[in-house]
Amino acid sequence: MPKMNARFVRVSALSLAALLALPPATAWVAPMLIAPAYARGTPDSFADLAERLAPGVVNIATTQTVKARNEQRGQPGVPPDFDEFFRNFMERGRPGPNGAPAPAPTPRKMQSLGSGYIIDPSGIVVTNNHVIDGADEITVTTPDGLSLKAELIGRDEKSDVAVLRVKPDKPLPFVVFGDSDKARVGDWVLAIGNPFGLGGSVTAGIVSARGRNIDNGPYDSFIQTDAAINHGNSGGPLFNMDGEVIGMNTAIYSPSGGSVGIGFSVPSNIVKNVVTQLRDFGRARRGWLGVQIQTVTPEIAESLGLKDAVGAMVAGVTSGGPAEKAKLHGGDVILKFDGHEIKELKALPRVVADSGIGKTVPVVVWRDGKEVSFDVVVGEMPDDAKIAAATPGKPAAATELTALGLKIAALTPDLRSRYQLSDDQKGVLITDVTQGTPAGDKGLKAGDVIVEVQQEEVARPADVQERVEKLRKAGRKSVLMLVQTGDGLRWVPLALTATPGRAPG
Repeated sequence: MPKMNARFVRVSALSLAALLALPPATAWVAPMLIAPAYARGTPDSFADLAERLAPGVVNIATTQTVKARNEQRGQPGVPPDFDEFFRNFMERGRPGPNGAPAPAPTPRKMQSLGSGYIIDPSGIVVTNNHVIDGADEITVTTPDGLSLKAELIGRDEKSDVAVLRVKPDKPLPFVVFGDSDKARVGDWVLAIGNPFGLGGSVTAGIVSARGRNIDNGPYDSFIQTDAAINHGNSGGPLFNMDGEVIGMNTAIYSPSGGSVGIGFSVPSNIVKNVVTQLRDFGRARRGWLGVQIQTVTPEIAESLGLKDAVGAMVAGVTSGGPAEKAKLHGGDVILKFDGHEIKELKALPRVVADSGIGKTVPVVVWRDGKEVSFDVVVGEMPDDAKIAAATPGKPAAATELTALGLKIAALTPDLRSRYQLSDDQKGVLITDVTQGTPAGDKGLKAGDVIVEVQQEEVARPADVQERVEKLRKAGRKSVLMLVQTGDGLRWVPLALTATPGRAPG
């Protein structure tokens, strides 16, 4: 008997012996104390469920024109004259029998396969965006062999959702969305799809975990399952035992490329919301707060007087955005948004994105050592180009001293020119960083600008020194600075040393 099973048997035997040893008056209580929590049992078969659901799951084939690579540059280890030969060879093609150049390489067709599911009998099909991304032609094939050309209604890269339309002669079998929030770890699930192009295949497993972040996008909150998912299953549905779609199979973790029992599905509540947006507007419309955020580390939490390292810290606000209009600013730590607790950084973008555009929501932030509430009118997420072009409103910054491994100086026209800083850049310039010091360990470097210390703007090296000394005398373990770097604004906590430093003027 396997060791694990034997262990369970021993525990059961011990519980029974203990029960028999109890006095008669208390024996009736014991079953209540040791009774397990019962859930839905293992079905005798998934056949009835699979038979009912399979007609609504389709195979998706795409064709994409791929331009042939016709140049190679800088071959490693190849002398320049030979590199020129290789370049000419690749650009002109292999010489013909008479020395004439061969025709240039022609574009080729590349085909790929995936899965999808019908959500409307008129021919609305849902799949992953990465299944159809770049496709010139999309063909949807039903389990009974009907092949239909599909048109793209809309797609969303951030959630990896795409919606297609086919035009059948008669209504198609379809499946329905369920409530993914009700799915519990341990629930039975069924995956149906098109692995490796083999056609409709059914696998079963359980919900292994919820809320997984695999860095696939800004709104990651995957359902993890051990139902076998392989290449070609992408875009296919994950069903609960009521036959409802609670997820869309999207990714796997696999060192070998095959299923190892760790698959990830986009929750149906996310898919359903995006599908509605794509059908109504042809694009996803998400709520927007207009803040740049960063993780609250234990050091940052300590410097702000927060008991726990929770929430999302505002590094800056977008000019004219909802946060600026509501008077939020850099240094605030967002703890709650519309009643949802923000326990970690990734939670805020997901909650904001799902909020109704134009809705007024309460936001609780940590500011000046206490919780402060604001009402924010949720905006619509602008496109990435507009976000990139937006000018931050009131930037926040971070600061340091020589004892922290820094040399700082006032901003002058000469220093602005040397470090390519704008005329409107405010703060105190870092001119040198010593490695192995608190500043060096945090990756600060010459040319970075300290904008704020402990959420107060600084304009002179003396401002930085005075605030650092004030914190040291108060017994604080770290100082929090907002620093403008080449990558943008970020909050940097620096450990305070026992010996005060001096900021050169």
